[in-house]
Amino acid sequence: MRKFSLFLFLLCVFLVSSVWAGDKVLHMATTTSTDNTGLLDYLAPLFKKDTGIELQWIAVGTGKALRMGQNCDVDILMVHAPPAEKKFMAKGYGIDRREFMYNDFIVVGPKDDPAHIKGLPVTDAFKKIAQKKALFVSRGDDSGTNKKEKLIWKKAGIDPKSLEKEPWYLQTGQGMLATLRIAAEKRGYTLTDRGTFIKYEASLKTKPVLSILVEGDPLLKNQYSVIIINPERCPNVKVDLAKKLADWITSSRGQEAISNFRLMGKKLFIPNAK
Repeated sequence: MRKFSLFLFLLCVFLVSSVWAGDKVLHMATTTSTDNTGLLDYLAPLFKKDTGIELQWIAVGTGKALRMGQNCDVDILMVHAPPAEKKFMAKGYGIDRREFMYNDFIVVGPKDDPAHIKGLPVTDAFKKIAQKKALFVSRGDDSGTNKKEKLIWKKAGIDPKSLEKEPWYLQTGQGMLATLRIAAEKRGYTLTDRGTFIKYEASLKTKPVLSILVEGDPLLKNQYSVIIINPERCPNVKVDLAKKLADWITSSRGQEAISNFRLMGKKLFIPNAK
C-alpha cells in the first residue's frame, strides 16, 4: 500500500511539474534566416538563463509564419517583411510589433558576372538580368526574401508574375541556403540576406562560386520584428511569455547579444530596437 501511495504521489508531482514546464515553453514561428545562421541557437539559451522560458521555434518563410500566427499555431512571430507585417497588425492578428534588428539583402552571382550588374543600383541590376535573360534563381516561397525580390522587380518595371513563364527564371520553393546552393550549381543570380550568405560561405570547404555583386542600396535594407499574437483572436496564446521575449530581445541584454553574434568574424545582424 505504501508503494502504491508513493507511486501516486510521484505521479502527481510529475504531472504538476509537466504542466508547469509546459507553461514555460514559448512557441515561435520565424523566418529561415534566423535559424539557418545559428542566431536562435545562440540566443535561446541566453533567454532561458535570464527568464527560465524555453523557446521553441519552427523556421519557415515569413508568409507562412504570418499565416501560422493568423491560425493561432504559435505565440509569437519573428519575421522580416514590414509591409506584410503591418497588414497583419491592421487586421488585428497581432497586438505588439517591435523592430529589433536588421541586416541587408545582397544580389550574388557568378564571379564572371555575365549580365554585368556589379555595382549597379539594385533595380538597374534586375533590369539587366531580365534583358540578358541571365539565370535568376528565386526562392518562390512567399518568404520575406521572396517578397523583397518581387518588390524590386516591380520597382524595376517588371511584373513578377510574368517571370514565372520565363525559362531563365527558376523558382526553387526552398529556403535560402538550398536556393544559394542551386544558384551556385547552375551559375545563376539570386537575392539573399547577408547573414545566410555568410553562413553559406562558412559551410564551404572550397572557395565559393557566388560573389556579392550588388549591395548597399537603400532598397536592400532587411528589417526584423517580433509580433505578439492577439489573445482576443487566439485565446490560448501565452501573452505573458511572448511579452517577456519581446522585452528581452529589445532590452540592452538582448541587443548586446545580437551585436556579439558573429560568424567567420563577421557581424550578421545589427541591433536597432527603439
